Amino acid sequence: MRHFFSKSIITIVFVIAALVIGVPVLFNLNKEVSEPLPGAPAETPKNLDSKYKTIGLSVEGRLIESYTFGRGKTHLLFVGGIHGGYEWNSVLLSYKFMDYLSVNPGFIPSNLTVTVIPSANPDGVYKVIGKEGRFTASDAPPNGSAEPGRFNAHTVDLNRNFDCKWQPEGRWKGNTVSGGTAAFSEPEARAIRNFVQDNLPAAVIFWHSQANAVYASECQAGILPATLDIMRAYSKAAGYPAIDSFDAYQVTGDAEGWLASIGIPAITVELVTHETIEWERNLAGIKALFEYYSAK
Repeated sequence: MRHFFSKSIITIVFVIAALVIGVPVLFNLNKEVSEPLPGAPAETPKNLDSKYKTIGLSVEGRLIESYTFGRGKTHLLFVGGIHGGYEWNSVLLSYKFMDYLSVNPGFIPSNLTVTVIPSANPDGVYKVIGKEGRFTASDAPPNGSAEPGRFNAHTVDLNRNFDCKWQPEGRWKGNTVSGGTAAFSEPEARAIRNFVQDNLPAAVIFWHSQANAVYASECQAGILPATLDIMRAYSKAAGYPAIDSFDAYQVTGDAEGWLASIGIPAITVELVTHETIEWERNLAGIKALFEYYSAK
């Protein structure tokens, strides 16, 4: 009998000890499970709603990055730097926009999600800037643009490498430029294509320079009605002329045309120079787009 009671007391003591020790262990396990797993998308330090993701690699292995803000159902995509160092100010405008969203998260209507791909041609940027990653205007060449930086490391004009009227040779002003070996032959173009196909944005805005205009996009089926709406909204607010169709020379394989061909409105916003970002004007244009899509 004494032996039985001794075993019972030992068992009770053990159970109590297990409960006392085990409860914090359970809490610790729950804490570990709730923490982000290795490899999860990073978050910008200023705004925990901002998500970072690498969406691809350039020919030379540089990161093509996206930054996403907001949690609404309607997704807008902004892209800078598809012409690399030739239009490095479009990358700086993208950085400025990202910084603004980071410190002003309430600027985004609750029904919108906004993604920025700041530098779609990082090899072209590096060719001109000579610096990895983020840069400032002081890193840029003193005379503005540098034409060799327009192309990727395969000397392909990425805005001639998309699947809308694609040709192996395209036109740029009076020059013949490479459109690649096939539509989407270049990893940078594929990164944008894959992001679009995975996320199906309601509209895409490309920042370029230096034609001082907002252009609508079109492919074989013409201009989408919503494209005209957002072109006019951005143009009116930002003070850039609105132009339905680019007719200075034939353009083949452009990203905006490809988007039109799959039913996604896209506009090209051309800055006035290769050096300025015209921030207040473009902020007004962005706000007009936000108002247009928040009303839907």
